[in-house]
Amino acid sequence: MKNAPSGDVSSVDVRGPRFAAWVTSAVLALALVLGSGWLVAAQAVVFAVGALAGLRYAPYGVFFRVVVAPRLGPVREREPEAPPRFAQLVGLLFAVVGAAGFLLGAPAVGAVATGLALVAALLNAATGFCLGCELYLIARRALPART
Repeated sequence: MKNAPSGDVSSVDVRGPRFAAWVTSAVLALALVLGSGWLVAAQAVVFAVGALAGLRYAPYGVFFRVVVAPRLGPVREREPEAPPRFAQLVGLLFAVVGAAGFLLGAPAVGAVATGLALVAALLNAATGFCLGCELYLIARRALPART
């Protein structure tokens, strides 16, 4: 998965998704502390942009590319965009359930779904292990190839 060609538009700097995971972890942790369905819903929008439009257009990705990356030096490692983009879709599903739980009067459902998304984001941020990316790879191996 690592070291995709640098000129490939469907590859991303590996540092970007990890940075986004740190920001996501902070947002989801704050949402849990506050019990805020609106904050989880805002994170769901971020996930939706990343999953549907691509990581290049996701708010945390734009911030990373414009503000953070220039201060880190040149890109040394790239990865295909598809696995982290799929991970954004998985995060979106958990965030929608979490937001719905909080906003519709089922705070336990909101807290569990948000907590699971937080664990996945924090795991990616702290170790670089992306659960959603691994799910993508498992699905790719399990599903027959398109012809």
